[in-house]
Amino acid sequence: MNGLSIIVVLVVAVICAGAGYFARKYVGEAKIASAEQAASKVLQEAERQSEAIKREARVEVKDELHQLRVTAENEVKERRQELVQVENRLLHKEEALDELQKEMVRREQSVTDREAHYRKVVEEAELARTEQQRVLEEISELTRDAARDLLLKRTEDEVRHDMAKMVRAIEEEARHEGERRARDILSTCIQRSAAGHVADTTVSVVPLPSDDMKGRIIGREGRNIRTLENLTGIDFIIDDTPEAVVLSGFDTVRREIARLTLSKLVADGRIHPAKIEEMYSKAREDVDREIQEAGEQAVLDANVHGVAPELMKLLGRLKFRTSYGQNVLMHSLEVAHLAGLMANELGVNAKLAKRAGLLHDIGKAVDHEVEGSHAAIGGNLARRYGESDLVAHIIESHHNEVEPNSVEAVLVAAGDAVSGARPGARRETLETYIKRLESLERIAESKAGVEKCYAIQAGREIRVLVKPEEVDDQSAALLCREIAKEIEQELDYPGTIRVTVIRESRTVEYAK
Repeated sequence: MNGLSIIVVLVVAVICAGAGYFARKYVGEAKIASAEQAASKVLQEAERQSEAIKREARVEVKDELHQLRVTAENEVKERRQELVQVENRLLHKEEALDELQKEMVRREQSVTDREAHYRKVVEEAELARTEQQRVLEEISELTRDAARDLLLKRTEDEVRHDMAKMVRAIEEEARHEGERRARDILSTCIQRSAAGHVADTTVSVVPLPSDDMKGRIIGREGRNIRTLENLTGIDFIIDDTPEAVVLSGFDTVRREIARLTLSKLVADGRIHPAKIEEMYSKAREDVDREIQEAGEQAVLDANVHGVAPELMKLLGRLKFRTSYGQNVLMHSLEVAHLAGLMANELGVNAKLAKRAGLLHDIGKAVDHEVEGSHAAIGGNLARRYGESDLVAHIIESHHNEVEPNSVEAVLVAAGDAVSGARPGARRETLETYIKRLESLERIAESKAGVEKCYAIQAGREIRVLVKPEEVDDQSAALLCREIAKEIEQELDYPGTIRVTVIRESRTVEYAK
């Protein structure tokens, strides 16, 4: 049974294999034939497309060739035109060069002709000069050398005369320049040295808490006030002035001691002769200490070293000394600064100038006790307390009582004059200065068409503002001259006064 099954299976397998073989053979041949037909169709279609592509490529190539041909022809035309233009320019340049060459030839010929003409003229001039020289020698009866010597002599005389005039002009210019330079130095030094105006110091006023204190100051039968006046040497004026006592005296140190004495007595409340003497002693000590401190401070402010203590004390006394209302110690400091500044500007000994400037009025501290001028007294004091002969000489010569022999002496004298004469330095000068300013402005304001005027630069200049609708440019010039002439006629003043007339027109609008 098993063997039969195996055989049957084998037979069936053989049959199936044969059937499969025949089926593959016939089906594959059919597929191959179909594929061949499809391939043939694809080849035909590809041939048709390739032919179409070839035709299109030929057309495009033809178009491109045509375009290239047209472009090349245009470029060739442009190049030909450029070549034609270049050729034309070259032709024009050649023509211009030809003309220039011809012109150069003509000019060369002209120069040659002129040169020949000039040579001929020079020869004729030389002949004429020779003939003229011969005729001149015959007329003047002088040879050429003698005429030259005579001419040189006359020329020398003329040159000497011109040199003399030139020397005088240079000397005049140097003098003016020196004066201008001196004014510049003085103005610079004055501007750099600031000082206040004067104050009247001939009297002192002591305030009182009430008028009842006046009776206590007078004392029984006037013994207190007599004691005060005898001790201090100052007049005590007790009048109707409310709650005040006036102290009058020209010795400012004594007046200061009296003021302090009375102030201490009023503050203490006990006023009798013994207390007055006690307070007077304390006041003298306070004033002496203040004098010493003032002298030391002045030396320190002036930057002057090595001053003797006695001279410092005398300097401190100048704090209570006035000259026409000007404090002498402040004046001495100002002179020291001015003299030092001017010495620096001129390149001379600034330390010597400052030292002498600080001590120049030292004689005023004792001029009421010693006979002689304060300049001579100051020179003697300077020598006595160890100052050099140079400093003593400058002190003695600052008022020209002794002829100055150094630049520093002249500078100290100039500083003294500037400090005393500046506007506001002294009472009388201040009044004159104010009157001059008022007179200047009054003269300008009296003219028609003047709107405003200002006196400036310490009365050295006046500026006048005029109304432009009333005064034109020509009238402004005439007005300026009239004001200057009237100032010359009516006022007395040192130096010159500058008159400036200003005419100004302004137009103002507002954008809204």
